[in-house]
Amino acid sequence: MGKRYKVYLHTGSNIGEKEANLQKAATFIAEEIGEIKHISSLYETEAWGNTKQPNFLNQAIEVHTNLSPEDLLKQVHAIEQKLGRIRGQKWTARTIDIDILFYADQQINSTKLTIPHPHLHNRNFVLIPMMEIAPYFQHPTLEKTIEELYADCEDLLEVILVTKN
Repeated sequence: MGKRYKVYLHTGSNIGEKEANLQKAATFIAEEIGEIKHISSLYETEAWGNTKQPNFLNQAIEVHTNLSPEDLLKQVHAIEQKLGRIRGQKWTARTIDIDILFYADQQINSTKLTIPHPHLHNRNFVLIPMMEIAPYFQHPTLEKTIEELYADCEDLLEVILVTKN
């Protein structure tokens, strides 16, 4: 089966049945990407970047996969498409958004893929769910744990616990 890599994903939805969208995304992730080891609670947040849209439900997921980073990205996009994601402008409303936060401790910077996610340390809606499942995971380029990144984060948007896992 090949080597398995610890990957952290972040899912979000702010159109339609948001909780169901996240549940379906997690099911597809387990079926098509790899074994889910940890999944955070659900959190509600205001939209980041473009605030004139509905609030998001967000969740962090640890999954172990044997997919390469490029194949992981293709699979993430395929799952988003299955769930009705229409790619368009940045920071718009969507049925599902799946971001690759970390791929083991790798650093990738290509035209199609940047890992670690370049904005995660500036977003409480990412850091709070990640703190729940991997508080001591160290960002490979910033060399700080998720808890330390959260302590340094200047994001003022509120993150509200909706459903505890």
